[in-house]
Amino acid sequence: MPGGSQSTGRAGMALAILAAFGFSFKAILVKLAYPYGVDAITLLALRMAFALPVFLWVGWRASRGMPALSAREWLGLILMGLAGYYGASVFDFLGLQHISAGLERLILFTYPTLTLLFGMALTRRLATRREAAALALCYIGIGAAFWHDLELADDAAAIWLGSGLVFGSALCYAIYLTGSARLIARLGTARFAALATLISTAAVFGHFAATQPVARLVQPWPVYGYALAMGLLCTALPVFAQSAAIRRLGSARVALVSMLGPLATIGFAGLLLDEPLSLAQLLGAALVIAGIALVGGRRTG
Repeated sequence: MPGGSQSTGRAGMALAILAAFGFSFKAILVKLAYPYGVDAITLLALRMAFALPVFLWVGWRASRGMPALSAREWLGLILMGLAGYYGASVFDFLGLQHISAGLERLILFTYPTLTLLFGMALTRRLATRREAAALALCYIGIGAAFWHDLELADDAAAIWLGSGLVFGSALCYAIYLTGSARLIARLGTARFAALATLISTAAVFGHFAATQPVARLVQPWPVYGYALAMGLLCTALPVFAQSAAIRRLGSARVALVSMLGPLATIGFAGLLLDEPLSLAQLLGAALVIAGIALVGGRRTG
């Protein structure tokens, strides 16, 4: 038993780290694709197209022998799919046209604090001292990283616009997390994730069809490579790796491991995108991670 438990723990930790790095590398691939002239909606459509076969297969496997969904469950899935993997992705891809990958990841990483705020609003309670400290650390940290980008920018308005769009992405994802708990309990993690992602994929394709000519799908080969990597390595793989890690370690420990994400993005951005590092950015990352750690501590305690 102890040996099996340790093996399960190691496997869970490896899966959690894999998920954190997969999610964190997405912004790098988006930034690498943009110089080829692809627009945000086309790139997002290509990403979802490459991930689609995986989610179709998982959705089919997870739904075999299961009872049909009620109208209320379908409505919940549609709302969560539109908020989580559609709305959050659209805002994120548009925001990355204007801000650095490092700042994007730090802003996105505030979603646990936003989920906390939504929960407080729904239960009509005030923040504890620990929660207030966590919120303060996170947003002071974002302010420091934002100042770093603003100081280097030729167009300050673009930084404000990009940051606002990415914050909208974090809001959408927090709404998704807040509203999905009951559906996950009823449908199971794999079935819910696959079906919600399929709904968001349909929304992305509809958005593309309404706003872009079909000829936009013809892109340079590197764009297809980046979109394929995003669809498989930064979407499908981390989604299911994270779910498997949660089963082995619990959501609280996986949330703590996910704090590697912002640091990984900042490191990759420096190495692959030549994004400059500064003390303000590193301080901002440290404050955001400390704030999320306080939120995690509240949940585990």
